[in-house]
Amino acid sequence: MGVTITPAMVGQVVISGLLAGALYSMVALGLALIYGVMRVINIAHGTILMLGAYTTFWWFHLLGVNPYLSLLASMPLMFLLGVLLQWMLVTRVVDAPELSSLLLTFGISIALVNVAQLSFTSDLRSVEFLTGAFLVGPIALSKSRLISFAFAVVITLLAFWFLQKTKLGKAIRATSQSSEVAMVCGINVQRINLYAFGIASALAAAGGSLVAVMIAIQPEMGQVYTFKSFLVIVLGGAGNYPGALLGGMLLGLVEQLSSLFLTTQVSEAVAYVLLVLVLLLRPTGLLGGRAT
Repeated sequence: MGVTITPAMVGQVVISGLLAGALYSMVALGLALIYGVMRVINIAHGTILMLGAYTTFWWFHLLGVNPYLSLLASMPLMFLLGVLLQWMLVTRVVDAPELSSLLLTFGISIALVNVAQLSFTSDLRSVEFLTGAFLVGPIALSKSRLISFAFAVVITLLAFWFLQKTKLGKAIRATSQSSEVAMVCGINVQRINLYAFGIASALAAAGGSLVAVMIAIQPEMGQVYTFKSFLVIVLGGAGNYPGALLGGMLLGLVEQLSSLFLTTQVSEAVAYVLLVLVLLLRPTGLLGGRAT
């Protein structure tokens, strides 16, 4: 006999989907930023997330720092790493065919994962800081996921405010729309590329720090988040920053609802099916590509 689906169960998975979707949106915003500004496909994005997660893990276990306060360390550190990678390597493929950036960042990802494995081993590690759930009627809200959701929303809103209201943010948006016109207007496009890659890396690091409180981490964990980030920007539209927000929420809902109505094996394939359907039916994404 099958399990009876109740309204409370549907409400539980919808809320869980929104909690997960906010994190997906924040991480994918960084990937959309890199592609929008430089047309670079960054396979190493999830690897930066992994390094952010390990930053939180080690700060918590060695120094006893609150995992959420470790965002103040992981985001600046990964910002600097992103700037360094852009300055030394990625800048060489900014105007090259997209396959060149894909291969380069794939190589960067492999190198960083190997360094992490040598440094931290492949053992699963966890940050046991916040457990349990808040009960709201029949719905249980995981404490760690709820707080991570709040941080993800705040960081994402701050990123949108920065892009919309600050002088540097407007320069980034202008470069995203047309680097040639931005250059004619006096914008230092190479410097904007550095800032964009650094900010994107900081957003990925924030995602890693928040993920570390929720699940066990290991050096190869970034691959999943790289794929999910690509799926999010395909859903929303490549280079479309508001689209990343919509795509992340949609992916979170689809993942959770599929786990309720389908078996575990089938639900894991839903994200791939969704990607194929969007590419076939609306290749430019739900909101269209490259809008700022």
